[in-house]
Amino acid sequence: MKPTWRKSSKSQSNGQCVEVADLRDAVAVRDSKDKAGPVLAFDPRGWRTFVDSLKSN
Repeated sequence: MKPTWRKSSKSQSNGQCVEVADLRDAVAVRDSKDKAGPVLAFDPRGWRTFVDSLKSN
């Protein structure tokens, strides 16, 4: 299954953006300026922990 990437709702017009894709058992994150570059993958629990930590700051 090919991932469907979407830009963060917090993306800036200055190009400082990330994209996320929901995978079967993970959430993938990449730099929107480097689509062929590295991808981080979080398991669902790790992703929720990451997002919650950003919201608390």
